[in-house]
Amino acid sequence: MKQPIGIFDAGIGSYAIVERVQQRFPQQDIVYLADRASFPYGDKSAEALLTSVTKATRYLQQQGCGAVILASNAPSVMVLEQLCTLVEIPVVGIFPPVLEALRISRSGRMAVLGVKSMVASEAMQRYVAHYADDVLLVNASSMVDLVENFTFLKDVARTRECVARFVHELLAAHPDVDVMTLSSTHLPWLRPFFETAAPHITFLDPADSVLEQIEPHTTAGTGAIRCIASETSALPLSEFNAALAQLGVEWRAAVCTIVE
Repeated sequence: MKQPIGIFDAGIGSYAIVERVQQRFPQQDIVYLADRASFPYGDKSAEALLTSVTKATRYLQQQGCGAVILASNAPSVMVLEQLCTLVEIPVVGIFPPVLEALRISRSGRMAVLGVKSMVASEAMQRYVAHYADDVLLVNASSMVDLVENFTFLKDVARTRECVARFVHELLAAHPDVDVMTLSSTHLPWLRPFFETAAPHITFLDPADSVLEQIEPHTTAGTGAIRCIASETSALPLSEFNAALAQLGVEWRAAVCTIVE
């Protein structure tokens, strides 16, 4: 590989970012890391998050990556600034598109959907305060779980029911919301379910800005993708590879162990 871009988060959510980078930069070599041994990011403290993402970034640097995409909203919001001081390669994060959501909202009321640790963090409060005083932050960890445990592939009917219930309860409590940001890289996998449940709501994918940020670090190679994944007894590699197969992905992950 020729100076690949590393792309990672704690599971299958970041595969969507791999696809986006591949489509935009077809000659870019990519190392895709699913750090399932660190799942879920959403339950970790800022200190634990920083430890996990620092290990993963350094591991990708050891694999020859010239830059890394931290394809997870929670650590991007909470610890990206610190992470960049601890590693020797550029790291691009992914952030909730609050400004875009407010721009297109007709009611002036939007919601950020994300994992518990992110929406409850002081860092997220500071982030949204730059744009507005009244941004609704919503814990959508239960929706993230539908993706990471592959329910959205194995049981479409249950996924449809869970998403519909989540959206309807949210809108019952906050009927003026008309834009929602899918601010976990897992959530865009559920976008068709969200749009079916609430066709009058605009759902935004925060991945769009990542492509612009990573472009200066791209290098023409052969367009190869190498997939690696850490695992636990509860989250085995075989299950991850089965999900890739169900998504129609031709390649499979090799197991890795991330250490200091």
